[in-house]
Amino acid sequence: MAKHNYSMQDAHSLDVHGHDDHCGSCAGAETLSPAAPVDINLQAGQALTQWFIEEMDCPTEEQLIRKRFAHFQGVERLDFQLMQRLLTVQHEIGQEQAIEQAIVGLGFNPVRNSAQGSAAQVRAQAEPTGQGRWEIGRISAAVVLALVAELGSWIQTGHWLWLLLAMVAIALSGLQVYKKGWVAIKNRNLNINALMSIAVTGAVLIGEWPEAAMVMSLFALAEWIEARSLDRARDAVGQLLSIAPEQAFFWDDHRAQWQQVDTARIPAGSLIRVRPGDRIALDGYVEQGISEVNQAPITGESAPVAKRKGDFVYAGTINGMAELQVRTQGTAQESTLAQIARAVQQAQQASTPLERFVDRFARIYTPIVVLLAVGIAVLPPLFGWLGWFDALYKALVLLVIACPCALVISTPIAVVSGLAVSARHGVLIKGGAYLERLRHLTFLALDKTGTLTTGRPRLYKHAVADSGDSTQVLACAHDLAARSDHPSSQAIQQGLQQVVVAESGHAVRELIDFEALPGRGVQSSIDGVVYRLGQLLWAVGVDPSQADESALIPASLRPVYEAGLQAGASFVFLSADHELLAIFLLEDSLKPGVADTVRALRHEGLELAILSGDAPAAVHHIAAQLGITGVYGGLLPEQKLAFVERVLDMHSVGMVGDGINDAPALAKADVGFAMGSLGSDMAIETADVAIMNDDLRQIHWVVRLSHRLHRILVENISIALGIKAVFLFWAILGEATMWMAVFADVGASLLVVFNSLRLLRNK
Repeated sequence: MAKHNYSMQDAHSLDVHGHDDHCGSCAGAETLSPAAPVDINLQAGQALTQWFIEEMDCPTEEQLIRKRFAHFQGVERLDFQLMQRLLTVQHEIGQEQAIEQAIVGLGFNPVRNSAQGSAAQVRAQAEPTGQGRWEIGRISAAVVLALVAELGSWIQTGHWLWLLLAMVAIALSGLQVYKKGWVAIKNRNLNINALMSIAVTGAVLIGEWPEAAMVMSLFALAEWIEARSLDRARDAVGQLLSIAPEQAFFWDDHRAQWQQVDTARIPAGSLIRVRPGDRIALDGYVEQGISEVNQAPITGESAPVAKRKGDFVYAGTINGMAELQVRTQGTAQESTLAQIARAVQQAQQASTPLERFVDRFARIYTPIVVLLAVGIAVLPPLFGWLGWFDALYKALVLLVIACPCALVISTPIAVVSGLAVSARHGVLIKGGAYLERLRHLTFLALDKTGTLTTGRPRLYKHAVADSGDSTQVLACAHDLAARSDHPSSQAIQQGLQQVVVAESGHAVRELIDFEALPGRGVQSSIDGVVYRLGQLLWAVGVDPSQADESALIPASLRPVYEAGLQAGASFVFLSADHELLAIFLLEDSLKPGVADTVRALRHEGLELAILSGDAPAAVHHIAAQLGITGVYGGLLPEQKLAFVERVLDMHSVGMVGDGINDAPALAKADVGFAMGSLGSDMAIETADVAIMNDDLRQIHWVVRLSHRLHRILVENISIALGIKAVFLFWAILGEATMWMAVFADVGASLLVVFNSLRLLRNK
C-alpha cells in the first residue's frame, strides 16, 4: 500500500501588497496544524501564524482586516478561511504580537492557533465552559424584554416602562454590535454590525425604541443560531480526525512492556497493539494476528475487510474480534486520515464558478443598497413626497437588509458540506470546482486494469519457445517480474514461484541496469543478454506502425497465443535480445457491481470508452461483457493523452485510471479520477478525485452528488436574492418594518444554511 500525499492547486489568499482575483467567503476545514497555502514559499526570517477569530465570518470582516494590513510593516501575505474563521499570516519572525494587537484594534478577539490545535480546539479556547449558556441566556432575555416592550407600546399608558425595557434589551443584545460597528465605521467599512448599529440608532432617534429593541435582539438571536448551524458544517471534516484514538498501546523496547501513550508521541516504525473493538491509532502493516477491520471511515466500504500479517490498515478504522499488532508506517500527522483532512481543507479553499460570481455580485450589492437608502432618506422629503421621519424610517429598513452575508454564504457552506460528505464516503475531491464540474461530464474514459477489473490478474498458462531452455527462460522471467510492482509482473512472479523457486531451488539474482518503462514493460541485462518482459512489439523491438503482431509469434507459441485470443486473455512476452522466448497468459475478473455502474453512468447521459495498455483482445473481451463499444487497447501513455485531447474538442471529459501510464490523461481531462488505494502516487497526485476504495460505483454516486449540489446552490442563491428583492420592494413602498427586515436578512441566512446542511445527510 503506497502512501499518498494530496495536494491542491488553488487557495483563497491575498498578497498583502495586492489583491486576489475574487472576494468572499472561503471554506476551510479542521487541521492538525496551521494551514499553509500550497504555493507559499517562506523566505529566511519569515513565519506562518494562524489565528481563530470568532467574529470573522463575512466578507466585510475580511475586507476590514485586509485594509488594516495593506501597509503593515512585516506582513507579507494573508490567507482567509472565513467559514472556519481562521486567518493565516505570512510575516517576519517576531511580528506575532504586533499583528495580534492590530487585529484586536479592529474589535476582534483573536486566539492564536498552536501547532497541534484544530479549529474546533481553538474555538473551545475562545469560548470557555459556560460562556455559550450565558450568551444564549442573555440573548433570550433581550428578546423577551423587547417583545414585552413592543406589545406594551400599543397600550397608551406606561410609556416610560416600555422605554426602559427596550433600553435594557438593546444593552443586553447590542453592546458588542455597537462596539464592532464603531470600529468598522472608523475604518470606513460598512459591515453588518455597522449597518445594524446605524439602523438601530436611527430608530432610537426617531423615537421607535421598542422596534429598535426588537431589531437588535432578533438580530443577535439569529446570529447566534446561524453561528451554531455553521459550526456543524465547519466541524464535518474535523470529525474525520476525531475518529482516531488519542492514545494507543505502544511497545516500549527499553522497558520491554506495553505502554499506553499519546498517539502523537508514537514514532514511525513502532509496534502498537489494537484490542478487539478498538479503533486503530496509526497507519501500518499487520505484524501479528488475524482479524476483520471496518474500513468504512476511510474507504466507505460497508463490509469489514479481512486482515492478516502483511496487510495494510488505516488509522481510524475499527478492529474486529481479534487482537492485532501493527507496525506503524508513519506518525499521526502522516496518516491517511490526517492527509484526507488536509486535502479536504485545501479543497475547500478553491472557489467554484458560482462562488466567484456571488463574490463579485456581493461587492457591488451593499454600496448600491446603501446609496439607495441615502437617496430615500434625503430626496423624498426635499421634494415634499414624504416627511423626514417616514423617509428616514424607510431608509433604516433598507440598511438592515443591505449586508450580503446571506448571499455570500449561500455557496461555500453547500460546497463544504458536499466535500465533507464525499470524504466520509471515501471519495476525496480536490476542490469545489471539480465537484461542481462533475455534473457537466458527457464522456468518461476508463482504464481497464484496476478500474473495471480487480487489478489482481492471475497467471493461468505459459509456454516457452522451442529455441529456449525452459528452466533458464522461466527463471529470467521470474527475476524480472520480481523487481516490478506492476500487477501483471506480480501475477507472473507468483505464478512461477512454485516452478522456479520451490522445485528447482533457483535464487533470485541481482539484475544489472534494471529499467521499468510505463506502458511497455521491464528490462534488464542478465549474463550479458538484454531481457525484456512486457508488450509484444516492444519486446521484439519492432515499430508498431510496421508490424503484424500475429506474424511475430513463433510457430511453437502460436497455439497458446491463439487460444488466449479466444479466451480474451492478457499477454505478456519475454524476449532476449529481441528474440521471443516465452508467452504468459493472464486473466482478470470484473469488479463487483461494475456492470450495474456502467448502465447507471449511461443513464446519466455519459458516453463511455475503455483505454488500456493491455492487448486489444483482452480489452475487447472485457468491453463485450459490459456492452461498451468504444474500445482501445495496446495504448501507450502518450496515446491515452492524445485520445483525451481529441475527445475534449467535443465533450466534457472524465478520465478514470490508477497507474503511472494514466497520469498524463488524468491531468488533461476535465476531471481525473484516480482509484485511490491501488493507485500509484503519480496518479493520485495528478487526479482531481480519488476513489479510496477503488469502487467504480463511487463515480456514479459522486456525479449524482454534483447534480444535487448544483440544485442546492441554485436554491440558495434564489432564496437569498429572492428574499432580498421582495423586502427591498416592500421597503421602498413603505410596507416593511425594521424587525421584518431583520427576518429578511438573517432569516435568509438561516434558510441557506439549513438547506446546505441537507447535503451532509446524503447517502
